[in-house]
Amino acid sequence: MNLDLNTLLEGWPHEPGQIRVRRIRGVDGKEKIQLRLDLGLIQMEVAGRPDGLRPNGFESLLDWHKTRASEAEAEEQSYTLNGDECGELHQEGVQYYHRYLALFQLEDFKGVVRDTQHNLDLFAFVSKYAEREEISWSFEQFRPYVLMMNTRAKASIDLERGNIAGAIAHIERSRDSILEMLHARPEPAETCPELEFLTEWLGELQGKRPLSKLEMMEQEMDRAVAAEAYERAAELRDAIRAFRAKEETPDAASATSSSAPPSNKKATAPAKPKRVRAPKAPKALKPIKALKPLKEVKAVKEAKPTKKAKAPKTARAPRKNSRSKE
Repeated sequence: MNLDLNTLLEGWPHEPGQIRVRRIRGVDGKEKIQLRLDLGLIQMEVAGRPDGLRPNGFESLLDWHKTRASEAEAEEQSYTLNGDECGELHQEGVQYYHRYLALFQLEDFKGVVRDTQHNLDLFAFVSKYAEREEISWSFEQFRPYVLMMNTRAKASIDLERGNIAGAIAHIERSRDSILEMLHARPEPAETCPELEFLTEWLGELQGKRPLSKLEMMEQEMDRAVAAEAYERAAELRDAIRAFRAKEETPDAASATSSSAPPSNKKATAPAKPKRVRAPKAPKALKPIKALKPLKEVKAVKEAKPTKKAKAPKTARAPRKNSRSKE
Protein backbone atom coordinates (compact mmCIF):
# COMPACT_ATOMS: atom_id res chain seq x y z
CA MET A 1 0.00 0.00 0.00
CA ASN A 2 1.40 3.38 -1.03
CA LEU A 3 1.20 5.85 1.88
CA ASP A 4 2.56 8.83 -0.06
CA LEU A 5 -0.04 11.65 -0.10
CA ASN A 6 1.41 13.06 -3.31
CA THR A 7 -0.61 10.51 -5.27
CA LEU A 8 -3.80 11.98 -3.76
CA LEU A 9 -2.74 15.60 -4.21
CA GLU A 10 -1.47 15.28 -7.78
CA GLY A 11 -3.37 17.68 -10.04
CA TRP A 12 -5.01 19.38 -7.05
CA PRO A 13 -2.63 22.17 -5.98
CA HIS A 14 -3.09 24.34 -2.94
CA GLU A 15 -3.92 27.98 -3.71
CA PRO A 16 -3.11 30.47 -0.91
CA GLY A 17 -6.17 32.41 0.17
CA GLN A 18 -8.54 29.99 -1.57
CA ILE A 19 -10.64 27.13 -0.20
CA ARG A 20 -10.25 24.07 -2.43
CA VAL A 21 -12.86 21.38 -1.81
CA ARG A 22 -13.97 18.22 -3.57
CA ARG A 23 -16.30 15.28 -3.02
CA ILE A 24 -14.92 11.75 -3.33
CA ARG A 25 -16.22 8.20 -2.85
CA GLY A 26 -14.52 6.37 0.00
CA VAL A 27 -13.46 2.74 0.09
CA ASP A 28 -16.56 2.11 2.23
CA GLY A 29 -18.71 3.31 -0.66
CA LYS A 30 -19.81 6.46 1.20
CA GLU A 31 -19.33 10.00 -0.03
CA LYS A 32 -16.59 12.04 1.65
CA ILE A 33 -15.51 15.68 1.57
CA GLN A 34 -11.85 16.60 1.16
CA LEU A 35 -10.52 20.03 2.04
CA ARG A 36 -7.14 21.00 0.56
CA LEU A 37 -4.55 22.50 2.89
CA ASP A 38 -1.01 23.72 2.22
CA LEU A 39 0.53 20.57 3.71
CA GLY A 40 -2.07 18.04 2.67
CA LEU A 41 -5.80 17.66 3.12
CA ILE A 42 -8.59 17.02 5.61
CA GLN A 43 -11.13 14.30 4.85
CA MET A 44 -14.56 14.50 6.49
CA GLU A 45 -17.78 12.56 6.56
CA VAL A 46 -20.74 14.26 4.87
CA ALA A 47 -23.11 13.73 7.83
CA GLY A 48 -22.77 13.11 11.54
CA ARG A 49 -19.54 14.05 13.25
CA PRO A 50 -16.99 15.04 10.58
CA ASP A 51 -14.37 12.55 11.86
CA GLY A 52 -16.93 9.70 11.74
CA LEU A 53 -16.73 8.96 15.47
CA ARG A 54 -19.77 8.42 17.72
CA PRO A 55 -18.84 9.44 21.29
CA ASN A 56 -20.48 6.93 23.64
CA GLY A 57 -22.85 5.95 20.84
CA PHE A 58 -24.12 9.50 20.21
CA GLU A 59 -23.92 11.39 16.93
CA SER A 60 -21.81 14.10 18.55
CA LEU A 61 -20.14 14.91 21.84
CA LEU A 62 -22.58 17.81 22.24
CA ASP A 63 -25.53 15.41 22.03
CA TRP A 64 -23.97 13.21 24.70
CA HIS A 65 -23.44 16.15 27.07
CA LYS A 66 -26.99 17.38 26.43
CA THR A 67 -28.34 13.98 27.45
CA ARG A 68 -26.23 13.92 30.62
CA ALA A 69 -27.31 17.45 31.53
CA SER A 70 -30.98 16.57 31.06
CA GLU A 71 -30.62 13.47 33.22
CA ALA A 72 -28.86 15.43 35.96
CA GLU A 73 -31.50 18.16 35.96
CA ALA A 74 -34.28 15.56 36.03
CA GLU A 75 -32.75 14.35 39.31
CA GLU A 76 -32.52 17.97 40.52
CA GLN A 77 -28.73 17.91 40.30
CA SER A 78 -26.49 20.56 38.79
CA TYR A 79 -24.35 19.91 35.74
CA THR A 80 -21.01 21.57 35.05
CA LEU A 81 -18.46 21.44 32.25
CA ASN A 82 -14.83 21.63 33.35
CA GLY A 83 -11.98 22.98 31.25
CA ASP A 84 -11.05 19.62 29.70
CA GLU A 85 -14.63 18.91 28.66
CA CYS A 86 -14.96 22.37 27.14
CA GLY A 87 -11.71 21.72 25.28
CA GLU A 88 -13.15 18.52 23.81
CA LEU A 89 -16.29 20.38 22.72
CA HIS A 90 -14.09 23.07 21.23
CA GLN A 91 -12.28 20.50 19.08
CA GLU A 92 -15.62 19.16 17.90
CA GLY A 93 -16.67 22.69 16.97
CA VAL A 94 -13.50 23.10 14.88
CA GLN A 95 -14.41 19.97 12.93
CA TYR A 96 -17.87 21.31 12.13
CA TYR A 97 -16.31 24.68 11.24
CA HIS A 98 -14.06 23.07 8.64
CA ARG A 99 -16.95 21.12 7.17
CA TYR A 100 -19.41 24.00 6.87
CA LEU A 101 -16.78 26.09 5.10
CA ALA A 102 -16.27 23.22 2.65
CA LEU A 103 -20.02 22.73 2.20
CA PHE A 104 -20.48 26.43 1.51
CA GLN A 105 -17.94 26.23 -1.29
CA LEU A 106 -19.83 23.24 -2.67
CA GLU A 107 -23.09 25.25 -2.39
CA ASP A 108 -24.60 22.59 -0.11
CA PHE A 109 -26.47 25.25 1.83
CA LYS A 110 -28.67 22.82 3.78
CA GLY A 111 -25.52 21.19 5.11
CA VAL A 112 -24.14 24.60 6.08
CA VAL A 113 -27.33 25.41 8.00
CA ARG A 114 -27.09 22.07 9.83
CA ASP A 115 -23.42 22.44 10.83
CA THR A 116 -23.57 26.11 11.77
CA GLN A 117 -26.63 25.41 13.91
CA HIS A 118 -24.68 22.66 15.67
CA ASN A 119 -21.97 25.16 16.62
CA LEU A 120 -24.48 27.82 17.67
CA ASP A 121 -26.12 25.23 19.95
CA LEU A 122 -22.67 24.24 21.23
CA PHE A 123 -21.88 27.86 22.14
CA ALA A 124 -25.17 28.19 24.03
CA PHE A 125 -24.59 24.92 25.89
CA VAL A 126 -21.09 25.88 27.00
CA SER A 127 -22.31 29.33 28.06
CA LYS A 128 -24.91 27.68 30.27
CA TYR A 129 -22.79 24.98 31.87
CA ALA A 130 -19.13 26.08 31.77
CA GLU A 131 -17.69 26.45 35.26
CA ARG A 132 -15.75 29.60 34.34
CA GLU A 133 -17.05 32.66 32.52
CA GLU A 134 -13.87 33.20 30.50
CA ILE A 135 -14.28 29.71 28.99
CA SER A 136 -17.79 30.65 27.92
CA TRP A 137 -16.49 33.83 26.26
CA SER A 138 -13.84 31.86 24.34
CA PHE A 139 -16.78 30.23 22.50
CA GLU A 140 -19.26 33.11 22.36
CA GLN A 141 -16.79 35.46 20.65
CA PHE A 142 -17.31 33.44 17.45
CA ARG A 143 -21.11 33.64 17.48
CA PRO A 144 -21.39 36.62 15.06
CA TYR A 145 -19.32 34.82 12.43
CA VAL A 146 -21.18 31.50 12.73
CA LEU A 147 -24.54 33.30 12.75
CA MET A 148 -23.53 35.17 9.59
CA MET A 149 -22.63 31.91 7.83
CA ASN A 150 -25.88 30.34 8.99
CA THR A 151 -27.77 33.31 7.57
CA ARG A 152 -25.86 33.28 4.28
CA ALA A 153 -26.87 29.65 3.79
CA LYS A 154 -30.54 30.20 4.68
CA ALA A 155 -30.80 33.30 2.51
CA SER A 156 -29.05 31.53 -0.38
CA ILE A 157 -31.65 28.75 -0.24
CA ASP A 158 -34.42 31.35 -0.49
CA LEU A 159 -32.67 33.14 -3.35
CA GLU A 160 -32.39 29.89 -5.30
CA ARG A 161 -36.17 29.66 -5.02
CA GLY A 162 -36.61 33.27 -6.10
CA ASN A 163 -37.86 34.25 -2.63
CA ILE A 164 -36.11 37.60 -2.16
CA ALA A 165 -38.44 38.65 0.65
CA GLY A 166 -37.58 35.49 2.62
CA ALA A 167 -33.86 36.11 2.17
CA ILE A 168 -34.26 39.70 3.35
CA ALA A 169 -36.14 38.52 6.45
CA HIS A 170 -33.30 36.10 7.36
CA ILE A 171 -30.68 38.82 6.95
CA GLU A 172 -32.63 41.37 8.99
CA ARG A 173 -33.10 38.93 11.88
CA SER A 174 -29.42 38.01 11.87
CA ARG A 175 -28.33 41.64 11.67
CA ASP A 176 -30.55 42.54 14.65
CA SER A 177 -29.23 39.58 16.66
CA ILE A 178 -25.62 40.58 16.04
CA LEU A 179 -26.37 44.18 16.98
CA GLU A 180 -27.93 42.97 20.22
CA MET A 181 -24.85 40.85 20.97
CA LEU A 182 -22.51 43.76 20.30
CA HIS A 183 -24.46 46.10 22.57
CA ALA A 184 -24.42 43.52 25.37
CA ARG A 185 -20.64 43.28 25.38
CA PRO A 186 -18.81 45.22 28.10
CA GLU A 187 -16.37 46.58 25.50
CA PRO A 188 -18.18 46.78 22.14
CA ALA A 189 -16.00 46.19 19.11
CA GLU A 190 -15.28 49.21 16.95
CA THR A 191 -15.99 47.24 13.78
CA CYS A 192 -17.84 44.01 13.01
CA PRO A 193 -17.08 42.53 9.56
CA GLU A 194 -20.04 40.17 9.84
CA LEU A 195 -22.44 43.04 10.48
CA GLU A 196 -20.92 45.09 7.66
CA PHE A 197 -21.30 42.22 5.21
CA LEU A 198 -24.93 41.52 6.14
CA THR A 199 -25.82 45.21 5.94
CA GLU A 200 -24.26 45.52 2.48
CA TRP A 201 -25.97 42.36 1.24
CA LEU A 202 -29.29 43.53 2.64
CA GLY A 203 -29.01 46.79 0.69
CA GLU A 204 -28.33 44.90 -2.54
CA LEU A 205 -31.34 42.61 -2.11
CA GLN A 206 -33.68 45.42 -1.13
CA GLY A 207 -32.79 47.12 -4.40
CA LYS A 208 -33.81 43.98 -6.32
CA ARG A 209 -37.06 43.34 -4.47
CA PRO A 210 -40.17 44.22 -6.52
CA LEU A 211 -42.01 47.24 -5.14
CA SER A 212 -45.47 46.74 -3.71
CA LYS A 213 -48.43 48.74 -4.99
CA LEU A 214 -48.29 50.96 -1.90
CA GLU A 215 -44.56 51.64 -2.34
CA MET A 216 -45.08 52.55 -5.99
CA MET A 217 -47.83 55.04 -5.06
CA GLU A 218 -45.62 56.57 -2.37
CA GLN A 219 -42.76 57.01 -4.81
CA GLU A 220 -45.07 58.55 -7.39
CA MET A 221 -46.41 60.97 -4.76
CA ASP A 222 -42.86 62.01 -3.86
CA ARG A 223 -42.12 62.69 -7.52
CA ALA A 224 -45.33 64.69 -7.86
CA VAL A 225 -44.41 66.86 -4.86
CA ALA A 226 -40.91 67.39 -6.25
CA ALA A 227 -42.43 68.47 -9.58
CA GLU A 228 -44.89 70.77 -7.72
CA ALA A 229 -47.83 68.80 -9.15
CA TYR A 230 -49.74 69.28 -5.93
CA GLU A 231 -53.14 68.24 -7.28
CA ARG A 232 -51.75 64.88 -8.38
CA ALA A 233 -49.89 64.55 -5.08
CA ALA A 234 -53.14 65.13 -3.18
CA GLU A 235 -54.90 62.46 -5.24
CA LEU A 236 -52.14 59.99 -4.51
CA ARG A 237 -52.17 60.89 -0.82
CA ASP A 238 -55.89 60.10 -0.63
CA ALA A 239 -55.38 56.88 -2.58
CA ILE A 240 -52.61 55.82 -0.18
CA ARG A 241 -54.82 56.49 2.84
CA ALA A 242 -57.64 54.48 1.30
CA PHE A 243 -55.28 51.63 0.45
CA ARG A 244 -53.92 51.48 4.00
CA ALA A 245 -57.41 51.59 5.48
CA LYS A 246 -58.41 48.70 3.23
CA GLU A 247 -55.41 46.67 4.37
CA GLU A 248 -56.28 47.31 8.01
CA THR A 249 -59.83 45.93 7.49
CA PRO A 250 -59.31 42.60 5.66
CA ASP A 251 -62.74 41.29 6.71
CA ALA A 252 -64.52 44.03 4.82
CA ALA A 253 -62.37 43.45 1.78
CA SER A 254 -63.01 39.70 1.82
CA ALA A 255 -66.75 40.28 2.23
CA THR A 256 -66.75 42.57 -0.79
CA SER A 257 -64.82 40.09 -2.90
CA SER A 258 -67.12 37.22 -1.91
CA SER A 259 -70.21 39.14 -3.00
CA ALA A 260 -68.72 40.14 -6.35
CA PRO A 261 -69.93 38.21 -9.42
CA PRO A 262 -67.57 35.54 -10.72
CA SER A 263 -65.21 36.55 -13.46
CA ASN A 264 -65.16 34.77 -16.83
CA LYS A 265 -61.47 35.48 -17.30
CA LYS A 266 -59.23 32.48 -17.24
CA ALA A 267 -56.79 32.52 -14.38
CA THR A 268 -53.18 32.60 -15.40
CA ALA A 269 -50.29 31.12 -13.45
CA PRO A 270 -48.00 33.69 -11.84
CA ALA A 271 -44.71 34.29 -13.56
CA LYS A 272 -41.88 32.12 -12.33
CA PRO A 273 -39.59 34.25 -10.15
CA LYS A 274 -36.12 34.85 -11.43
CA ARG A 275 -33.30 33.14 -9.60
CA VAL A 276 -31.09 35.58 -7.77
CA ARG A 277 -27.66 34.45 -6.69
CA ALA A 278 -26.10 35.43 -3.40
CA PRO A 279 -23.36 38.02 -3.94
CA LYS A 280 -19.79 37.23 -3.11
CA ALA A 281 -18.40 38.60 0.13
CA PRO A 282 -16.80 42.05 -0.25
CA LYS A 283 -13.08 41.90 -0.96
CA ALA A 284 -12.32 43.72 2.27
CA LEU A 285 -14.14 41.10 4.33
CA LYS A 286 -13.91 37.68 2.64
CA PRO A 287 -15.48 35.89 5.61
CA ILE A 288 -15.06 32.42 4.16
CA LYS A 289 -11.59 32.85 2.68
CA ALA A 290 -9.59 32.62 5.90
CA LEU A 291 -9.33 29.03 6.99
CA LYS A 292 -8.38 29.71 10.55
CA PRO A 293 -9.47 27.32 13.31
CA LEU A 294 -11.25 28.61 16.37
CA LYS A 295 -9.02 30.00 19.07
CA GLU A 296 -8.08 27.59 21.80
CA VAL A 297 -10.17 27.39 24.92
CA LYS A 298 -8.67 29.07 27.94
CA ALA A 299 -7.87 26.33 30.42
CA VAL A 300 -9.36 26.38 33.89
CA LYS A 301 -5.90 26.77 35.41
CA GLU A 302 -5.54 30.26 33.94
CA ALA A 303 -6.17 32.90 36.54
CA LYS A 304 -6.74 35.76 34.11
CA PRO A 305 -8.76 35.68 30.86
CA THR A 306 -6.31 38.11 29.25
CA LYS A 307 -3.47 35.58 29.13
CA LYS A 308 -2.76 33.79 25.88
CA ALA A 309 -4.94 30.71 25.60
CA LYS A 310 -3.32 27.28 25.69
CA ALA A 311 -4.30 24.61 23.19
CA PRO A 312 -6.87 22.20 24.65
CA LYS A 313 -5.94 18.61 25.31
CA THR A 314 -6.62 15.99 22.70
CA ALA A 315 -10.22 14.79 22.80
CA ARG A 316 -10.69 11.80 25.04
CA ALA A 317 -13.61 9.55 25.77
CA PRO A 318 -15.92 11.49 28.14
CA ARG A 319 -16.76 9.98 31.50
CA LYS A 320 -20.15 8.33 31.75
CA ASN A 321 -21.12 9.37 35.28
CA SER A 322 -22.78 12.73 35.88
CA ARG A 323 -21.09 15.06 38.33
CA SER A 324 -22.87 17.24 40.81
CA LYS A 325 -21.59 20.74 41.21
CA GLU A 326 -20.02 21.21 44.64
